[in-house]
Amino acid sequence: MEQQLVNKYFYYLFFFTYISSIILYDIIGFGGSDELCGLALLFLFFYNVLNQREWPFNKIFLFTIIIFIFYTSYSLWIGSNSKQAILTDLTIQMKPYLAFFCTYQLIPEFSLEGKKLLKETALAIWIIMVPFGLASFFNENILWEIMGHPSCFAAIVVASSLIYLYCSKYTMSNRLIFLLMLTLGIASGRSKFYGFFVFATFMILYASNIKHLKLNFRNIIAIIILLIVIFIVAYQKIELYFIEGLRNEIEGEENDYLARFVLYVTSFEILRDYFPFGSGLASFATHASGAYYSGIYEKYAIDTVWGLSKSYNKFIADTYYPSLAQFGVAGVLLFITFWIYIFRKATRFFIRTRQTRMLVIVALIIGYVLIENIADASFTSNRGFFMMVFLGLLCGEQKRELATLDKGNASCSTTKEKQDLCKQSY
Repeated sequence: MEQQLVNKYFYYLFFFTYISSIILYDIIGFGGSDELCGLALLFLFFYNVLNQREWPFNKIFLFTIIIFIFYTSYSLWIGSNSKQAILTDLTIQMKPYLAFFCTYQLIPEFSLEGKKLLKETALAIWIIMVPFGLASFFNENILWEIMGHPSCFAAIVVASSLIYLYCSKYTMSNRLIFLLMLTLGIASGRSKFYGFFVFATFMILYASNIKHLKLNFRNIIAIIILLIVIFIVAYQKIELYFIEGLRNEIEGEENDYLARFVLYVTSFEILRDYFPFGSGLASFATHASGAYYSGIYEKYAIDTVWGLSKSYNKFIADTYYPSLAQFGVAGVLLFITFWIYIFRKATRFFIRTRQTRMLVIVALIIGYVLIENIADASFTSNRGFFMMVFLGLLCGEQKRELATLDKGNASCSTTKEKQDLCKQSY
């Protein structure tokens, strides 16, 4: 009964998060909706834990909490910023991890009727987006005027397409429909989306074939070609952020490319100077470090850079990866380990079940988040919150199906004849 209540209310929460944190967040300025959804998720999580005889906490979840407690203590000890700033940044930095682990712990399950409604909603929203996408080819400002930013349009397309794929049977026709839906995102004109689209096409058309998931010369060459193509389509963005940023610094020009370039360069200096645990929470390249202006910007003489100054700090939290300097080399390694942890769950599920569906969808979400973070703080934003909840849902489904598989195998008789029947059943 408790699990049924969890399934019911989580479904409502997932649906609301999709609408409020992805669809309406920028269109009507629904800011703070991800924090509201996060509180609701925490409430559901604790309700589930307190209503069980044992309190089953994921060990990696506990380890993650301990890590953040350590970094909070470390930040207070070195005085990386004010206490209020540190606590504010702690809340923001923990949000994606809480979104994933709380959802994963709940092991929610959608009913067939619920998946159908969610799928139809995603498809309807995509259809509504089509005219805006087509119009952008004739008026490039339309996505700025309606969506606030073209990346918001791309996020709606990606989220809707992924929901459609997840809620559909993993047939070739549904996979092709997913790619067709994703194609609309090209209208956003974002190089990051182009890179993700190439990656998604590879995963759907190539990696969905179980024969192509073996580590051999042919598949290694295919992966190398994929990386080259992604680099080529994303080169414009790389040139803007790094080459153009360097040129602007030399020429003294002021724009957002210069700010991002400076953040990336300075982050390596901080990793070196604050080895191994970084400069501490609320110190660099985060919202809190700008709202409670950090002294680190003056220390590294970048407080005069346009977009990074105390009077105008719009671009301080405009990208995610430089903010890892707050956690040092140790934090960077932990960040990489976290994504390996999630992907290993998908690969283990694939090895046990020989199903490519879950592996592909998990890889798509991980790929989207990692690519977006190059020039956006998506991981700690409303988009990142939704995607981490989505990942938690997928990992929870893997855990539930493996538990069912193990239970079925355990119930099989030891006689050879019944073992053969059992293998056929599972």
